[in-house]
Formats: sequence, structure tokens, C-alpha cells
Amino acid sequence: MNRRTFLASASVAAAAAPFHARAASVPSATPGAFAEPARSVPVAGEADVVVCGGGPAGVTAAITAARAGARVQLIETHGALGGVWTSSLLGYLLDFDKPGFNQELVRKLDERDARRIPSKAAMTYEPEEMKVLLDELCLEAGVKIQLHTRVVAAYRDGRRLSTVVTESKSGRQAWRAPVFIDATGDGDVGALAGCEWEVGEAKACPCQPMSMCALLVVKDHHALGPVIHRAQGTDVEATKRAFRAEIIRGGVTPSYMMPTLFPIRDNLLLAMMNHEYGVLAFDAAKVTEATINARAELHRIVRGLRKLGGPWDGLQLAATPAQIGIRDGRRIRGRYVVGRDDLVAGARHDDAVVRPTFPVDIHAYDKAHAGGGYTNVGVKMKPYDIPLRALIARDVDGLMMAGRCISGDYIAHASYRVTGNAVAMGEAAGAVAALAAQTKRLPHEVPWAEGAAAAAKTRRA
Repeated sequence: MNRRTFLASASVAAAAAPFHARAASVPSATPGAFAEPARSVPVAGEADVVVCGGGPAGVTAAITAARAGARVQLIETHGALGGVWTSSLLGYLLDFDKPGFNQELVRKLDERDARRIPSKAAMTYEPEEMKVLLDELCLEAGVKIQLHTRVVAAYRDGRRLSTVVTESKSGRQAWRAPVFIDATGDGDVGALAGCEWEVGEAKACPCQPMSMCALLVVKDHHALGPVIHRAQGTDVEATKRAFRAEIIRGGVTPSYMMPTLFPIRDNLLLAMMNHEYGVLAFDAAKVTEATINARAELHRIVRGLRKLGGPWDGLQLAATPAQIGIRDGRRIRGRYVVGRDDLVAGARHDDAVVRPTFPVDIHAYDKAHAGGGYTNVGVKMKPYDIPLRALIARDVDGLMMAGRCISGDYIAHASYRVTGNAVAMGEAAGAVAALAAQTKRLPHEVPWAEGAAAAAKTRRA
């Protein structure tokens, strides 16, 4: 072997070395279980605040905490920030007439001509513009981002959460901080850390169905005016009934009995026309089944509509999302539980971080309930406060929650789960987390008056 061949061979061997490590011996395990060998996990990063989940609540929390001067690490499962806004193609913002980062986001979308439906409370937007906008805002604030990374373990020192462990193409990595924010939507961090939690009406469900949205391209959106929900000047229920009638005329009865078409840009529309019933958000096999079923249904509907011709001629299914939309995940027990009585009474709190105005919106457990649509189960909601205490874990110190995994009951969750409220919660959690880390306090030791003042300083005109 000449010198050149030897050096080339050595380089290949060195590059391949990580993939040729000797397999660890496998300890004995109980029947039906695998005993994973113990191993050291490299610490990938240390921060003041680690935010787990880059959806509406998490990305807001990260930006706010970074603007408040904290070193922030943001960890996201998917390949884009935005969560349900982008990876699930939600396309529709609700209860968004809140001050603070909500309004900054609206202004930024308007600067890009990326928002539709001229309403402060509800609007549609372009998912691809949302992706790049959130990237830019995080990088501008100094947030460190790691995508394609899932939290798989959480470890405490006594009561205090000190470390989360993730899995990715980089392997198993550990992340340390004095304060963590669970913005996973499904309460993954809180559950892994040992917090008490609830889901749906009971841990075995019933829970709200999942829905897969889709982006559609039509030849002329003007010709579909009677079936497109445009909020102002539109009879919303009439457009849904008309759209459902068209789907049925195309040969498919949709699993969601109130399907909706939203405008995104010109002939690009967003469709919500699917329900997947009785699926727990943390049952991977069932979520997989629901995803496959939902995607197949959307294709059936589109094929049926296309065959109708007329305004549907040439209809294209442009995109289905990376993640099916999840309404019900774990709700982590906090130092206050937002409940049905808060909604009925229009509760007020000194440490209020947001005042939801969206009604109770429970999508049917199955087609037999509420006609496969949605209901408020007779609860007449008054605008109510969500206190900071509902964003602070009861059982684990140094852990906050933001978004739909905060501490609340099934009825309250059906109101506050929409993303305008998630953004406001993220802003509050980010401000308090930054203060706690910088002053060596725990989140529950930071008065909301301080948090509110810190959040206000991070807002951009």
C-alpha cells in the first residue's frame, strides 16, 4: 500500500469510526422489556432559560426571554418554528386581539402582505411567511435554536428541574438551565419531570378530535365565494353548510361536519374538513393511524370535488402538514387550575397574564355527538383572567408552562387553547423566566408586577 492510499484509507476509517463503535452488552431484562445500558450523555448547552417547543407559545416565550437579556435555548421537534401555525398548517389565528407580541406579529405579517381577513380577533396568514418571520425574530433576539430535536427525558435535583435530555440526528444530548418552559403543547416536559397531569375529560379520553388541514389551489377563488369563510360580511355557518354540501355532492361525507375554507392568498385556500376521533396525543401508534387516515380522506375529498368541474375544475391539493393538528394534550397541574367556574363568573386575578374572550369550543367526541361538529356544552363564557400561577408547575420547581398545556380543566381548556392566548401566555412565561434566572429566583418567587414590566420593555413599536 503506497502512502497516498494509506492516508486515504485512514481518513475514511476515522470518519466512519463513530459508526463502528463496539455494541454495548445488553443487561438482562424482565420479560417484555429491554434494559437499556447506562451511558454518559454530553451536555450540548447551558442557558438561563430552555424553552421546549417552538410553537406559538414557545417561540414567543423564547423571543421575550432573550429580549429581556436571558441566554435562551429553543428546542423544536419539527423542521420549522411555529408549531401548529406552520408544521400543522393551521392558517387561522383566533383570539388575537391581545396587546404585546400578538400585535407585533400582526404588524410584521402586514408588512409582508401575508395576512388576510381584516379583523383584529381572527385572521388568516401565509404559513411560509410565518416560518421565515419567526426565524428572523428569534435570530434577531439572540435565541439559540435547535430544530429536529425532541425532549425525551427530564431530571430533577430534589424538586428542581435541572436537565432535559433530547434525541436527534446528533444523538442523545443534555441541556441545563435554572428555568425551563414546557411549550410542547402536549405537556411532554412536565410529564417526564413527574408532574401530575390530566387530558381530555379523563386520561383514557374522551378527548377532542384531531384535524388535518390542507392548502388547496383553485383556478378562481371568486367563483367559490359562497363557500369561503371571509369573516367580515360572511355568514360563517352558511359557508360551512355550502362547502359541506359540495363535498357530499362530490361523493364523500366528511368526518368533520362543519368543514371550512379560508382565504390565504388569491387562489391559495386553506381547508379544514377532517376529524380523527378518540386519539391520545401521546400514543404514537394511534397518532400515526390518525395521520394516515386523515391524509387519505383529504385526497378523497379533493378528487371528488375536482370531478364536479365548474369552479372546482383543476383543484389541486398543494400541501398537507408534517403534523396533524392536536387539540387535546396533557394539562400540567400548576399552582392554580383554571376551571369552568372561572369562565362562568368571568374571574379576575391580580396576576392575570391574559384575558381570553374565545368561547368554549369542544369539537365532538365522535360523529354521534353534536352532529360531528362542535358545542359549548351549555357553558356561557364571560371574558376571564388566566393567572400567572396557572403557568407555574405545582410539583416541580423551575418549570413553567405556556400554551395549551397550562393548568386548567377540560372546559376551560376548550376556550383558552386558541393561539392568540398561547402567544400572550408565552410572553408572560418568557418574561418571568428571564427574571427568575437572572435574579436567582424560582418563577413562583417573581411577582407578576415585575414580570409584566419586564414583558413591556421587550415589546417593539
